[in-house]
Amino acid sequence: MDHVAPTVAAIGLAELGEQLSSLRLRPAPVLREMEQSLSRHGQLVAVVCSRQASGIEVVDGFKRLIGARSLGWATLRAEVHEVAGPAAKVLLWRSNARQELSELEEAWLVHALYRDDRLTQPQIAQLLGRHKSWVYRRMVLAEGLADGVAADVRLGLLSATCAREVGRLPRGNQTKAAQVIARRGLTTRQTTRLVDQLLAAADDRAREVVLAEAERMSAPAVLGPRRAPVTPGEAMIADAAALAMRAARLHARLLERPLASLGPEVARLVASRLGELGAVLGALCRAMPSAAPTSSTEMSHGA
Repeated sequence: MDHVAPTVAAIGLAELGEQLSSLRLRPAPVLREMEQSLSRHGQLVAVVCSRQASGIEVVDGFKRLIGARSLGWATLRAEVHEVAGPAAKVLLWRSNARQELSELEEAWLVHALYRDDRLTQPQIAQLLGRHKSWVYRRMVLAEGLADGVAADVRLGLLSATCAREVGRLPRGNQTKAAQVIARRGLTTRQTTRLVDQLLAAADDRAREVVLAEAERMSAPAVLGPRRAPVTPGEAMIADAAALAMRAARLHARLLERPLASLGPEVARLVASRLGELGAVLGALCRAMPSAAPTSSTEMSHGA
């Protein structure tokens, strides 16, 4: 990675390149949520970019970029790193804390390092801090998925987890299966069962029978009872509980050791993320209701 501190500046949207956008999924519901967040709270976290010979390329923040365009913004605050080539892709990996990328996005990233940057699988494993077998599995997924199925995932017609299961099929059998899965709205578990049946089928005729059965029997109406939709209140309670747990864990880690003990490069990255976190928490505190706690007497009257 780079040893030069990144610069933070407001950059015009037209100057931000999107060469790495093909490595990320951008579901429509998530894009709508991002646009609403930008509209209500403004930009809380800087877009992560790399400086390439062709200009400034977005590494992490494609949804913010799309939302800003929809809102008619002229600029975004960007954190520009002096990295290029495979280091920019590694920055994408690190910026997502190895948690937010789907398995399919990981596969696209690994494949891009192999195909575009001409790295070997052991080199990729070392760069990403993963085992060689993990890299091999991602390569198999990226190269084994039919182009049409990958396009369906990008269009939001098929989930990344369902696409991973479809990738177990020979490429010639994937398209029809993906069409059935998308039409019937199959869950990941149902998709796994369907793929298992297709792999066990003896010939093309048997596979056609399996797909026909899936078309008839897998309508959403016969999937069984579903949990009632989560209410806004339930969602807030769950988010608050998760945030409290993670905040307590982060607090303990910060008390356990100073940032300087992590080394200059890691300390700088952690400090940058903590600064962004501070902005997010500040916006959260301003948005939290300021109603006074209800007394036990008032609660008993309201019971």
